[in-house]
Amino acid sequence: MINLNFHEDLLDSLNHSTSLNKKLWAIHEAVKNYFDFILRIAIALYDDQSKILKTFLASNSHTNPLIHYETKLEEAPSLQEIIEKHQPRVVNDLSIFDSGEHPHTIKIKDEGFHASYTLPIVYDEKFMGFVFFNADQKNCFTEEVLSLLDIFGHLVISVVMNEMNAVKTMLAALRTANEMVHFKDPETGKHLERMSHYSRLIARELSFSKKYNFDDEFIEDIFNFSPMHDVGKIAIPDTVLKKPAKLDETEWHTMRTHAFKGRVVIDSIINNFQVENVANMRLLRNIAEYHHETMNGSGYPHGLKAEEIPIEARIIAVADVFDALTSERPYKKAWTNDQAFRKLQEMIPEILDQDCVKALLKNKELIKAIQQTFRDG
Repeated sequence: MINLNFHEDLLDSLNHSTSLNKKLWAIHEAVKNYFDFILRIAIALYDDQSKILKTFLASNSHTNPLIHYETKLEEAPSLQEIIEKHQPRVVNDLSIFDSGEHPHTIKIKDEGFHASYTLPIVYDEKFMGFVFFNADQKNCFTEEVLSLLDIFGHLVISVVMNEMNAVKTMLAALRTANEMVHFKDPETGKHLERMSHYSRLIARELSFSKKYNFDDEFIEDIFNFSPMHDVGKIAIPDTVLKKPAKLDETEWHTMRTHAFKGRVVIDSIINNFQVENVANMRLLRNIAEYHHETMNGSGYPHGLKAEEIPIEARIIAVADVFDALTSERPYKKAWTNDQAFRKLQEMIPEILDQDCVKALLKNKELIKAIQQTFRDG
Protein backbone atom coordinates (compact mmCIF):
# COMPACT_ATOMS: atom_id res chain seq x y z
CA MET A 1 0.00 0.00 0.00
CA ILE A 2 1.36 3.40 -1.03
CA ASN A 3 1.64 5.95 1.76
CA LEU A 4 0.37 9.32 0.52
CA ASN A 5 0.93 12.62 2.25
CA PHE A 6 -1.69 15.33 1.93
CA HIS A 7 -1.23 19.06 2.17
CA GLU A 8 -3.75 21.74 3.14
CA ASP A 9 -4.16 24.16 0.25
CA LEU A 10 -4.48 27.63 1.81
CA LEU A 11 -5.86 28.98 -1.44
CA ASP A 12 -8.42 26.23 -2.03
CA SER A 13 -11.28 28.76 -1.76
CA LEU A 14 -10.10 30.25 -5.07
CA ASN A 15 -11.41 27.07 -6.71
CA HIS A 16 -14.94 27.56 -5.46
CA SER A 17 -17.90 29.85 -6.07
CA THR A 18 -17.59 32.54 -3.43
CA SER A 19 -17.36 36.30 -3.27
CA LEU A 20 -14.26 38.13 -4.40
CA ASN A 21 -13.98 39.53 -0.90
CA LYS A 22 -13.60 36.02 0.56
CA LYS A 23 -11.06 35.14 -2.10
CA LEU A 24 -9.05 38.21 -1.19
CA TRP A 25 -9.16 37.17 2.47
CA ALA A 26 -7.77 33.77 1.51
CA ILE A 27 -4.86 35.37 -0.36
CA HIS A 28 -4.23 37.68 2.59
CA GLU A 29 -4.01 34.71 4.95
CA ALA A 30 -1.44 33.12 2.63
CA VAL A 31 0.56 36.36 2.55
CA LYS A 32 0.59 36.52 6.36
CA ASN A 33 2.32 33.12 6.46
CA TYR A 34 5.30 34.92 4.98
CA PHE A 35 4.87 38.49 6.19
CA ASP A 36 2.73 38.98 9.28
CA PHE A 37 3.28 42.73 9.13
CA ILE A 38 0.92 43.00 6.11
CA LEU A 39 -2.32 44.09 7.81
CA ARG A 40 -4.35 44.97 4.76
CA ILE A 41 -4.66 44.16 1.08
CA ALA A 42 -7.09 46.41 -0.77
CA ILE A 43 -8.27 47.04 -4.30
CA ALA A 44 -9.52 50.29 -5.78
CA LEU A 45 -11.13 50.41 -9.23
CA TYR A 46 -10.98 53.25 -11.73
CA ASP A 47 -14.05 54.38 -13.67
CA ASP A 48 -12.78 55.89 -16.91
CA GLN A 49 -16.09 57.62 -17.65
CA SER A 50 -16.37 59.58 -14.42
CA LYS A 51 -12.58 59.64 -13.76
CA ILE A 52 -13.30 58.39 -10.24
CA LEU A 53 -11.21 55.97 -8.19
CA LYS A 54 -13.42 53.97 -5.83
CA THR A 55 -12.84 51.38 -3.13
CA PHE A 56 -13.83 47.86 -4.15
CA LEU A 57 -12.34 45.12 -1.95
CA ALA A 58 -10.33 45.06 1.26
CA SER A 59 -8.99 42.39 3.58
CA ASN A 60 -8.08 43.30 7.13
CA SER A 61 -6.90 41.70 10.31
CA HIS A 62 -8.89 44.30 12.23
CA THR A 63 -10.83 47.33 10.94
CA ASN A 64 -11.05 48.81 7.48
CA PRO A 65 -10.28 52.54 7.34
CA LEU A 66 -11.54 53.05 3.80
CA ILE A 67 -14.96 51.77 2.75
CA HIS A 68 -17.50 53.31 0.38
CA TYR A 69 -14.83 55.86 -0.53
CA GLU A 70 -14.25 57.54 -3.86
CA THR A 71 -12.15 60.39 -5.19
CA LYS A 72 -11.29 62.01 -8.47
CA LEU A 73 -7.98 60.52 -9.58
CA GLU A 74 -6.71 64.00 -10.43
CA GLU A 75 -7.01 64.83 -6.72
CA ALA A 76 -4.50 62.08 -5.83
CA PRO A 77 -1.27 63.21 -7.54
CA SER A 78 0.90 60.57 -5.87
CA LEU A 79 -1.29 57.85 -7.39
CA GLN A 80 -1.32 59.57 -10.76
CA GLU A 81 2.47 59.43 -10.76
CA ILE A 82 2.34 55.63 -10.51
CA ILE A 83 0.28 55.51 -13.71
CA GLU A 84 2.54 57.95 -15.53
CA LYS A 85 5.69 56.01 -14.63
CA HIS A 86 4.09 52.58 -15.19
CA GLN A 87 5.77 51.34 -12.02
CA PRO A 88 4.66 50.18 -8.55
CA ARG A 89 5.28 52.55 -5.66
CA VAL A 90 7.04 51.72 -2.39
CA VAL A 91 6.57 53.99 0.62
CA ASN A 92 8.56 52.56 3.52
CA ASP A 93 7.63 55.38 5.86
CA LEU A 94 4.14 56.86 5.51
CA SER A 95 5.09 59.77 7.77
CA ILE A 96 6.21 61.56 4.59
CA PHE A 97 2.49 62.16 4.04
CA ASP A 98 1.88 63.53 7.55
CA SER A 99 1.16 66.98 6.15
CA GLY A 100 -1.27 65.59 3.59
CA GLU A 101 -4.88 66.74 3.88
CA HIS A 102 -6.51 64.24 1.55
CA PRO A 103 -9.10 62.10 3.43
CA HIS A 104 -7.64 58.75 2.33
CA THR A 105 -4.14 59.80 3.47
CA ILE A 106 -5.47 60.83 6.88
CA LYS A 107 -7.51 57.63 7.34
CA ILE A 108 -4.61 55.35 6.43
CA LYS A 109 -2.30 57.22 8.82
CA ASP A 110 -4.86 57.19 11.66
CA GLU A 111 -5.30 53.43 11.31
CA GLY A 112 -1.68 52.88 12.30
CA PHE A 113 -0.24 51.80 8.96
CA HIS A 114 3.41 52.79 8.59
CA ALA A 115 4.36 51.56 5.11
CA SER A 116 2.63 50.74 1.83
CA TYR A 117 3.24 49.08 -1.50
CA THR A 118 0.98 50.05 -4.41
CA LEU A 119 0.71 47.98 -7.57
CA PRO A 120 -1.18 49.39 -10.58
CA ILE A 121 -3.74 47.12 -12.24
CA VAL A 122 -3.22 47.21 -16.00
CA TYR A 123 -5.18 44.93 -18.32
CA ASP A 124 -4.82 44.97 -22.11
CA GLU A 125 -2.75 48.15 -21.76
CA LYS A 126 -5.64 49.85 -19.93
CA PHE A 127 -5.39 51.18 -16.40
CA MET A 128 -8.05 49.55 -14.19
CA GLY A 129 -7.10 50.50 -10.60
CA PHE A 130 -4.65 49.64 -7.82
CA VAL A 131 -3.73 46.86 -5.39
CA PHE A 132 -2.52 48.17 -2.01
CA PHE A 133 -0.45 46.31 0.58
CA ASN A 134 -0.43 48.14 3.94
CA ALA A 135 1.98 47.26 6.77
CA ASP A 136 2.28 48.12 10.45
CA GLN A 137 6.09 48.40 10.27
CA LYS A 138 8.37 50.96 8.69
CA ASN A 139 11.07 49.94 6.21
CA CYS A 140 9.63 46.45 5.80
CA PHE A 141 9.36 46.44 2.02
CA THR A 142 12.79 45.16 1.11
CA GLU A 143 13.62 43.85 -2.36
CA GLU A 144 13.26 40.30 -1.06
CA VAL A 145 9.79 41.04 0.32
CA LEU A 146 8.72 42.90 -2.81
CA SER A 147 9.75 40.06 -5.12
CA LEU A 148 7.24 37.76 -3.37
CA LEU A 149 4.56 40.43 -2.96
CA ASP A 150 4.69 40.99 -6.72
CA ILE A 151 3.63 37.37 -7.19
CA PHE A 152 0.78 37.70 -4.68
CA GLY A 153 -0.20 41.05 -6.17
CA HIS A 154 -0.50 39.62 -9.65
CA LEU A 155 -2.43 36.66 -8.24
CA VAL A 156 -4.91 39.15 -6.74
CA ILE A 157 -5.15 40.95 -10.07
CA SER A 158 -5.61 37.67 -11.95
CA VAL A 159 -8.41 36.49 -9.63
CA VAL A 160 -10.23 39.82 -9.79
CA MET A 161 -9.84 40.35 -13.52
CA ASN A 162 -10.83 36.76 -14.30
CA GLU A 163 -14.15 37.22 -12.53
CA MET A 164 -14.67 40.76 -13.79
CA ASN A 165 -14.00 39.66 -17.36
CA ALA A 166 -16.48 36.78 -17.05
CA VAL A 167 -19.10 39.26 -15.88
CA LYS A 168 -17.99 41.81 -18.48
CA THR A 169 -18.41 39.29 -21.31
CA MET A 170 -21.84 38.29 -20.10
CA LEU A 171 -22.88 41.93 -19.65
CA ALA A 172 -21.66 42.67 -23.18
CA ALA A 173 -24.12 40.09 -24.47
CA LEU A 174 -26.88 41.62 -22.36
CA ARG A 175 -25.86 45.10 -23.49
CA THR A 176 -26.21 43.96 -27.10
CA ALA A 177 -29.71 42.76 -26.27
CA ASN A 178 -30.37 46.11 -24.61
CA GLU A 179 -29.23 47.93 -27.75
CA MET A 180 -31.66 45.86 -29.78
CA VAL A 181 -34.39 46.96 -27.36
CA HIS A 182 -33.24 50.54 -27.85
CA PHE A 183 -33.72 50.27 -31.62
CA LYS A 184 -37.26 49.05 -30.97
CA ASP A 185 -38.08 51.35 -28.06
CA PRO A 186 -35.75 54.40 -28.13
CA GLU A 187 -35.08 55.92 -24.72
CA THR A 188 -33.05 59.01 -24.00
CA GLY A 189 -29.50 58.34 -25.12
CA LYS A 190 -27.78 58.43 -21.74
CA HIS A 191 -30.62 56.99 -19.65
CA LEU A 192 -28.81 53.76 -18.75
CA GLU A 193 -25.59 55.53 -17.77
CA ARG A 194 -27.45 58.00 -15.56
CA MET A 195 -29.65 55.46 -13.83
CA SER A 196 -26.69 53.16 -13.14
CA HIS A 197 -24.90 56.05 -11.42
CA TYR A 198 -28.08 56.98 -9.52
CA SER A 199 -28.39 53.34 -8.43
CA ARG A 200 -24.81 53.28 -7.20
CA LEU A 201 -25.36 56.56 -5.40
CA ILE A 202 -28.43 55.17 -3.57
CA ALA A 203 -26.66 51.90 -2.67
CA ARG A 204 -23.61 53.78 -1.39
CA GLU A 205 -25.75 56.07 0.78
CA LEU A 206 -27.68 53.11 2.21
CA SER A 207 -24.41 51.35 3.00
CA PHE A 208 -23.71 53.87 5.78
CA SER A 209 -26.79 52.59 7.63
CA LYS A 210 -26.47 49.61 10.00
CA LYS A 211 -29.75 48.36 8.53
CA TYR A 212 -28.05 47.57 5.21
CA ASN A 213 -24.27 47.71 5.72
CA PHE A 214 -23.49 46.91 2.06
CA ASP A 215 -19.88 46.26 1.13
CA ASP A 216 -18.17 47.89 -1.84
CA GLU A 217 -18.48 44.71 -3.92
CA PHE A 218 -22.29 44.88 -3.63
CA ILE A 219 -22.28 48.56 -4.60
CA GLU A 220 -20.16 47.83 -7.68
CA ASP A 221 -22.52 45.01 -8.68
CA ILE A 222 -25.49 47.39 -8.42
CA PHE A 223 -23.63 49.83 -10.66
CA ASN A 224 -22.80 47.17 -13.27
CA PHE A 225 -26.10 45.29 -13.27
CA SER A 226 -28.65 48.12 -13.06
CA PRO A 227 -28.62 48.97 -16.81
CA MET A 228 -29.92 45.46 -17.54
CA HIS A 229 -33.26 45.96 -15.78
CA ASP A 230 -35.34 46.22 -18.97
CA VAL A 231 -33.56 43.60 -21.10
CA GLY A 232 -36.79 41.55 -21.18
CA LYS A 233 -38.34 44.09 -23.56
CA ILE A 234 -36.46 42.33 -26.34
CA ALA A 235 -39.14 39.63 -26.08
CA ILE A 236 -42.06 42.10 -26.43
CA PRO A 237 -43.67 42.32 -29.91
CA ASP A 238 -43.09 45.58 -31.80
CA THR A 239 -46.84 46.07 -32.12
CA VAL A 240 -46.95 46.52 -28.36
CA LEU A 241 -43.54 48.06 -27.65
CA LYS A 242 -43.75 50.70 -30.39
CA LYS A 243 -47.47 51.44 -30.25
CA PRO A 244 -47.87 55.26 -30.26
CA ALA A 245 -51.22 55.15 -28.50
CA LYS A 246 -52.33 53.93 -25.10
CA LEU A 247 -52.11 50.15 -24.66
CA ASP A 248 -55.32 48.20 -24.26
CA GLU A 249 -55.73 45.67 -21.45
CA THR A 250 -54.37 42.73 -23.45
CA GLU A 251 -51.39 44.74 -24.72
CA TRP A 252 -50.64 46.03 -21.24
CA HIS A 253 -50.64 42.46 -19.93
CA THR A 254 -48.13 41.58 -22.67
CA MET A 255 -45.93 44.57 -21.82
CA ARG A 256 -45.88 43.59 -18.15
CA THR A 257 -44.36 40.21 -19.05
CA HIS A 258 -41.04 41.91 -19.86
CA ALA A 259 -39.93 41.69 -16.21
CA PHE A 260 -40.21 37.92 -15.98
CA LYS A 261 -38.91 37.51 -19.54
CA GLY A 262 -35.88 39.56 -18.52
CA ARG A 263 -35.12 36.93 -15.90
CA VAL A 264 -35.45 34.21 -18.56
CA VAL A 265 -33.08 36.06 -20.94
CA ILE A 266 -30.52 36.53 -18.15
CA ASP A 267 -30.77 32.87 -17.08
CA SER A 268 -30.15 31.83 -20.67
CA ILE A 269 -27.09 34.06 -21.06
CA ILE A 270 -25.66 32.99 -17.69
CA ASN A 271 -26.04 29.37 -18.77
CA ASN A 272 -24.63 29.93 -22.26
CA PHE A 273 -21.61 31.84 -20.96
CA GLN A 274 -21.14 29.37 -18.10
CA VAL A 275 -20.90 32.07 -15.42
CA GLU A 276 -23.35 30.45 -13.02
CA ASN A 277 -20.54 30.11 -10.46
CA VAL A 278 -19.67 33.79 -10.56
CA ALA A 279 -20.79 35.36 -7.29
CA ASN A 280 -23.81 37.67 -7.14
CA MET A 281 -25.61 36.52 -10.28
CA ARG A 282 -28.65 36.50 -8.01
CA LEU A 283 -28.54 40.31 -7.92
CA LEU A 284 -28.67 40.51 -11.71
CA ARG A 285 -31.65 38.16 -11.86
CA ASN A 286 -33.49 40.05 -9.12
CA ILE A 287 -32.97 43.42 -10.79
CA ALA A 288 -34.53 42.23 -14.04
CA GLU A 289 -37.42 40.31 -12.48
CA TYR A 290 -38.51 42.52 -9.58
CA HIS A 291 -37.86 46.16 -10.55
CA HIS A 292 -41.57 46.77 -11.22
CA GLU A 293 -42.76 45.38 -7.88
CA THR A 294 -44.21 48.06 -5.57
CA MET A 295 -44.21 48.48 -1.82
CA ASN A 296 -48.00 48.00 -1.53
CA GLY A 297 -48.05 44.82 -3.60
CA SER A 298 -49.75 46.33 -6.66
CA GLY A 299 -46.71 45.82 -8.90
CA TYR A 300 -45.70 42.96 -11.15
CA PRO A 301 -44.88 40.19 -12.00
CA HIS A 302 -45.49 38.61 -8.57
CA GLY A 303 -47.23 41.26 -6.48
CA LEU A 304 -44.50 41.25 -3.83
CA LYS A 305 -44.81 43.69 -0.92
CA ALA A 306 -42.33 45.84 1.00
CA GLU A 307 -39.28 43.84 2.10
CA GLU A 308 -40.39 40.80 0.11
CA ILE A 309 -38.90 42.81 -2.76
CA PRO A 310 -35.08 42.43 -2.87
CA ILE A 311 -33.35 45.67 -1.91
CA GLU A 312 -31.45 45.75 -5.21
CA ALA A 313 -34.77 45.90 -7.09
CA ARG A 314 -36.07 48.64 -4.78
CA ILE A 315 -32.92 50.68 -5.47
CA ILE A 316 -33.25 50.32 -9.24
CA ALA A 317 -36.95 51.26 -9.14
CA VAL A 318 -36.18 54.65 -7.56
CA ALA A 319 -33.27 55.37 -9.93
CA ASP A 320 -35.37 54.39 -12.97
CA VAL A 321 -38.40 56.47 -11.99
CA PHE A 322 -36.26 59.52 -11.19
CA ASP A 323 -34.49 59.45 -14.54
CA ALA A 324 -37.76 58.88 -16.40
CA LEU A 325 -39.26 61.94 -14.72
CA THR A 326 -36.26 64.20 -15.41
CA SER A 327 -35.79 63.08 -19.03
CA GLU A 328 -37.53 64.45 -22.09
CA ARG A 329 -39.60 61.90 -23.99
CA PRO A 330 -41.70 62.22 -27.17
CA TYR A 331 -44.83 62.39 -25.02
CA LYS A 332 -43.54 64.69 -22.22
CA LYS A 333 -41.11 67.42 -21.30
CA ALA A 334 -38.40 66.81 -18.73
CA TRP A 335 -39.36 67.65 -15.16
CA THR A 336 -37.03 69.74 -13.02
CA ASN A 337 -35.17 67.90 -10.29
CA ASP A 338 -37.26 69.59 -7.61
CA GLN A 339 -40.49 68.50 -9.31
CA ALA A 340 -39.17 64.95 -9.55
CA PHE A 341 -38.07 64.97 -5.90
CA ARG A 342 -41.58 65.97 -4.82
CA LYS A 343 -43.09 63.23 -6.98
CA LEU A 344 -40.79 60.59 -5.50
CA GLN A 345 -41.83 61.64 -2.00
CA GLU A 346 -45.50 61.37 -3.01
CA MET A 347 -44.83 57.77 -4.11
CA ILE A 348 -43.71 56.83 -0.56
CA PRO A 349 -44.69 54.40 0.95
CA GLU A 350 -47.19 52.92 -1.48
CA ILE A 351 -44.98 52.56 -4.57
CA LEU A 352 -41.34 53.33 -3.74
CA ASP A 353 -39.09 52.37 -0.83
CA GLN A 354 -38.72 55.22 1.66
CA ASP A 355 -35.06 54.50 2.49
CA CYS A 356 -34.08 54.43 -1.19
CA VAL A 357 -35.85 57.72 -1.95
CA LYS A 358 -34.27 59.42 1.06
CA ALA A 359 -30.85 58.10 0.04
CA LEU A 360 -31.21 59.68 -3.41
CA LEU A 361 -32.50 62.99 -2.04
CA LYS A 362 -29.50 63.29 0.31
CA ASN A 363 -27.22 63.62 -2.73
CA LYS A 364 -28.72 66.42 -4.80
CA GLU A 365 -25.36 67.91 -5.79
CA LEU A 366 -24.03 64.54 -6.95
CA ILE A 367 -27.23 64.05 -8.96
CA LYS A 368 -26.50 67.32 -10.79
CA ALA A 369 -22.95 66.17 -11.48
CA ILE A 370 -24.23 62.90 -12.98
CA GLN A 371 -26.70 64.80 -15.15
CA GLN A 372 -23.99 67.13 -16.42
CA THR A 373 -21.60 64.25 -17.19
CA PHE A 374 -24.20 62.13 -19.00
CA ARG A 375 -26.30 64.69 -20.86
CA ASP A 376 -28.36 63.73 -23.89
CA GLY A 377 -27.65 65.37 -27.18
